[in-house]
Amino acid sequence: STLIIRALGVSLFVTIVGTVLGILLTTLMGYVLSRPGYKLNGFLTMVVFIPMVFNGGLVSTYFITSQFLNLKDSVWALILPLAVSSFNVVICRTFFKTTVPEELIESAKMDGARQFTIFFKIVLPISLPVLATIGLFLCFAYWNDWYQSMLYIDDQRLYSLQALLNAIMTNVNMLAQNAAAMGASMADTVANMP
Repeated sequence: STLIIRALGVSLFVTIVGTVLGILLTTLMGYVLSRPGYKLNGFLTMVVFIPMVFNGGLVSTYFITSQFLNLKDSVWALILPLAVSSFNVVICRTFFKTTVPEELIESAKMDGARQFTIFFKIVLPISLPVLATIGLFLCFAYWNDWYQSMLYIDDQRLYSLQALLNAIMTNVNMLAQNAAAMGASMADTVANMP
């Protein structure tokens, strides 16, 4: 009971913090890539697009997260790997390019507004549809994720609810499949499990 409540708390924390952080990072990156006058636009677009097509692989991802960033057995190992997705960045970039009028940004610059002011006070308030879309994608991704826990978490106190349920289900399936080898009394117990 305490283990389940703690796992629920971890899942809620990871989902809320990860969604907020992911929305912030994704929209900032999408906004930068949507500006036509940005000098590194072509290069950074390729940096975002290539991982969408070619994955770095599990070994390199595991090494970067656990060894290089030293996030093993940390709640940040559940948050940071899922925070920014190339697909979400492309959605934001396309939305900002097609929906936010360039004249609006130019007039704000003429009034003396800096880029952060333009982004937070002008662009974000008129971008609620893309914020809701990215927020929904991130929220579902964080809430349904058990894989990051399986890779990076050894401490049971940091298990998310989904990872805990996956571990319980895996252990019950293992017991049910090997009931004959355990003896008759254990086989009866496992067979009567719901």
